[in-house]
Amino acid sequence: MKAMILAAGRGERMRPLTDTTPKALLEVGNQPLIVHHLLALRQAGIQTIVINLGHLGQKITNALGDGRRYGVRITYSDEGDHPLETAGGIKNAMPDLGPDPFVVNGDVWTDYPFSRLTIGKGRLARIVLVDNPEHHTEGDFALDGDLVTLGDGPRLTYSGIGIYHPDLFRDCPPGPLPLAPILREASRSHLLEGEYYPGTWRDIGTPERLAELDRRLTTGN
Repeated sequence: MKAMILAAGRGERMRPLTDTTPKALLEVGNQPLIVHHLLALRQAGIQTIVINLGHLGQKITNALGDGRRYGVRITYSDEGDHPLETAGGIKNAMPDLGPDPFVVNGDVWTDYPFSRLTIGKGRLARIVLVDNPEHHTEGDFALDGDLVTLGDGPRLTYSGIGIYHPDLFRDCPPGPLPLAPILREASRSHLLEGEYYPGTWRDIGTPERLAELDRRLTTGN
């Protein structure tokens, strides 16, 4: 399996930190966010990783190189000054990813065991859902067994972690494209499966959340 780390976003909510540093290179626990993902993916047995680039992307390539220092092989999907959003970025990188790639947002931190995520036969995607954080109390989806639904059950938040079959994006036009509407359509067609993860997950969307996570990782409290 190959993996993709989404790192092309501008990180507007993280300004002024992201005026000079791409969000994926912001440090927590004495290393950049994206390095935590690289090491976790390597531990899961994934050695080929595609990283999409946008805002200050050259700084990411300068920092990570070809990935050999982390025990992985990194290639880059450069979106330039016109980021393609989540689904557009994945679709654009599909020629380098192959079937059923593992994808994780570059601006989350988690201890989810990446090696356990697999996609069922005949399904278009499998995503990881987590408890709703304080800044997103309404959630995104519900679960009915392993099927992701839009029903009235307890709502959970999409974690930014998933496996996506190429057919999920088959009819999508090239260019910028958000992922959420595509996932909702797959859910309506009963082709989206998921799982609930009760462990540690953080959306690093503001400088305050970044500082809190860094404190927890460096002090253990």
